[in-house]
Amino acid sequence: MKNLIGRWLAPPQQAEPEVLAQAVSGKVVLVTGASFGIGEALARRLGAAGARVLLAARSLEELQSLAALIRQRGGEAHCFQLDLREAEQIDRVASSILEQFGGVDILVHNAGKSIRRSLLKALDRPHDFERCAHVNYLGPVRLQLALLPKMIERRGGQIVNVSSVGVRMPAVAHWAAYLASKSAFDHWLGAAVPELRPYGIACTSVYLGLVHTRMSAPTKEYASMPGLSADQAACVLCRALIRRPRSLQPWWLGPVHLLSPMLERPLEWLQWLWFSR
Repeated sequence: MKNLIGRWLAPPQQAEPEVLAQAVSGKVVLVTGASFGIGEALARRLGAAGARVLLAARSLEELQSLAALIRQRGGEAHCFQLDLREAEQIDRVASSILEQFGGVDILVHNAGKSIRRSLLKALDRPHDFERCAHVNYLGPVRLQLALLPKMIERRGGQIVNVSSVGVRMPAVAHWAAYLASKSAFDHWLGAAVPELRPYGIACTSVYLGLVHTRMSAPTKEYASMPGLSADQAACVLCRALIRRPRSLQPWWLGPVHLLSPMLERPLEWLQWLWFSR
């Protein structure tokens, strides 16, 4: 029942291999955060669909194992060790990709850093906010800027932002570092849309709710809550690659976003009551 509720609350999914192959076969697709979770599940599907998959993450050993599996199944995969907190490493990886592949056709910004911590417990931890800012916003922007000129020159491509439903909802305590950084990249991409659309570059923001992965595991309360598996979330991203929409989100998120100005103060008050106890 929990799994059924999770799928009902999630964005629409699409995973037919033949349809995905029509969208990505032969294309160079870079997936960040590909060593675990959603990124790993998506990379497997892309490899099976005939994409030329570029795997990027900090964990090189896991990337190499995944690349070997994709090749064993007849696909093409290449590994790039990438820490989005390191500007020089981003530039080096981008240069290698441009030199070896001439650019990318699709860039899936999947890597993310999640921190759930009370602000009062983070007063001596400014690095929490800095890490989230680099992994969720500044790093992806730097990587995208380096690879964007070739996409513009080719007059085509797609940028996919794996975002959170939280960025379109009223603010919630304990999630300041994560949601602020995710919102920043969401707004950056939104501002880029009018400039990139004339060049045939599609920009897609995918707003996911709870996904049961290694990143969400530290929040013990989530284990019993409805959510998607990593593979189900990857199927949502496959739909985004096939249809190239401006955004993909759960059916209920649009109305909640419209009501956010009215919900903001009541939610603040309810949270204040909770923490006052």
